[in-house]
Amino acid sequence: MSEEILNNVRKNLFAIKPYQPGKPISDVKRDYGLSDVIKLGSNENPLGPSKLAQQAIAEALQGVNRYPDPGAFSLKEALSKKHGVETKQILVGNGSDDTIKLISETFLQQGAEIVVPSPSFSQYWFGAQLMDATTVAVPLTADFEYDFEAMLSAVTASTKLLYLCSPNNPTGNYIRQADLQAFLDRVPAHVLVILDEAYNEYVVENDYAQGIDFLKQGYNVIVMRTFSKMYALAGLRLGYVMGPAEVIDAINRTREPFNANLLAQTAAIAALDDADHVEASRKQNREGMQRLQAGLEKLGYQLLPSQGNFAIFNTGLDDQKLFDLLLREGVIVRSGTPLGLPGYLRVSIGLLEEVDRFLSVFEKVVSSAVRNV
Repeated sequence: MSEEILNNVRKNLFAIKPYQPGKPISDVKRDYGLSDVIKLGSNENPLGPSKLAQQAIAEALQGVNRYPDPGAFSLKEALSKKHGVETKQILVGNGSDDTIKLISETFLQQGAEIVVPSPSFSQYWFGAQLMDATTVAVPLTADFEYDFEAMLSAVTASTKLLYLCSPNNPTGNYIRQADLQAFLDRVPAHVLVILDEAYNEYVVENDYAQGIDFLKQGYNVIVMRTFSKMYALAGLRLGYVMGPAEVIDAINRTREPFNANLLAQTAAIAALDDADHVEASRKQNREGMQRLQAGLEKLGYQLLPSQGNFAIFNTGLDDQKLFDLLLREGVIVRSGTPLGLPGYLRVSIGLLEEVDRFLSVFEKVVSSAVRNV
């Protein structure tokens, strides 16, 4: 390719580093010659999709020669009924990554700023960098809570978007109702607050702030949700946002016409009706979290409190080395360094037998790592 062609590429794109997803099981099997691998690195629901969703997918297969509904009418109606918002307040996307990109394309340009907590989900930064905007990162407090005062101080006349992830990925902390109320009351009117609630369905604390409540009260907020976590449809890629109708209309103008595929839309509608699957997933997550916490405490480690389907802890060692040693044993987790927390490991809550296997292998590799320090 000629240098002249490369010179035409927008220079801000070269600062974008490819997203580092959790390692696929197939890669680990191939790279290390393994036949038995467990994946606890991508915060997936280990129970898999509900039977209702699976049945809906099977029935819809004969129709994949047709384009999906570009406006996701039936899915929006189902979401409207579930959340009590109008369909014109809902936009459906190809996962949360897609909706973040759409929001960024709608509101950001060179000279614009976004404010984000740090560490948090890296795709907020990606959306800003894509549009040549500036990301202002505000560190969490020493106990991994949001520093609301610092975030307010970071807002300028150039700030367009402010992201809050609750429960936060990768730390698992959540925002309390009273704290969010006090914060939103002070956010300047020109700033749109995006409340990323990808793990909303896993939260058990009664004082958890539900973004929809603030949307209904007229605050300048967008609420992001996904079908990838609790509803176990990560492979179909489906997320959605809810916000003021005028804001959703503006974002919709950047959306590709068929950004949510037919199987995803069909499965999501069925998944919303399967309350038993949601409750079973919550129960499994609570039990797995308790098993993980108890096992790590026996080994001398402490999980950060988490309201998601994952937890993170300080190993006190080289997390990337531990990550690699675990891979060689057929256990996939997430290294803390690329997440902004060197020395930490993030572990998704798997089936109980998967949690037990992680604990056993982790104890083994830690002993090996300490011996070789």
